[in-house]
Amino acid sequence: MPELSFSCTGARPEPYAASPSLELMLRIDEATGVRIHTIGLRCQIRIEPHRRRYSGNEATRLIEVFGDTSRWGETLKPMQLAMTSVMVPCFTDHIEVPLSVPLTADIEIATAKYFHGLDDGIIPLLLLFSGTAFYQGEAGLQVQLVPWHLEVSHGLPVSTWRALMDEHFPNQTWLRLRPESLAALQRYRTERGLMNWDDTFEELLKRAGSTP
Repeated sequence: MPELSFSCTGARPEPYAASPSLELMLRIDEATGVRIHTIGLRCQIRIEPHRRRYSGNEATRLIEVFGDTSRWGETLKPMQLAMTSVMVPCFTDHIEVPLSVPLTADIEIATAKYFHGLDDGIIPLLLLFSGTAFYQGEAGLQVQLVPWHLEVSHGLPVSTWRALMDEHFPNQTWLRLRPESLAALQRYRTERGLMNWDDTFEELLKRAGSTP
């Protein structure tokens, strides 16, 4: 029977993707020399926020996600990032395949809030695998489930995530509003002849006594 193991060898923004997608390079090793015909592989990806340290500025920005730092011993729980899958082609010994991970720029989503709250360092990820492997055995084509205990930790550089977002939204981010709020902002902007949304929010912040 096959003996599979996994490792993540790197990450990069997925080229030519229509929306923000990360490409994790996944290496799969098979230890017995069995020829693998294909693997229908599923991967659950979690963020494990307790596996890194945070600066004072980062902690302040992450209060909305985890609450006050006095409670972080209870609130720094794993966060679901994505469920994705890939069909692994035929190989013997080992193979490296790209695993596409769609990401959101919507800062109302907890994972995006977390990413935006980080200055540098790594985003601690955990990859958990399942699926079905088809391989060449003594009796011909045989099937084996990918064991649940196979999992991989990977430190995704914050700079890689930032490069991905800059590729799709250079020097921008997205803010979700109710239609009534957007309509009110549009009236405010039109009445004052403001050129863009940055100018609109800058004026509102100044009127509120906050410096943008």
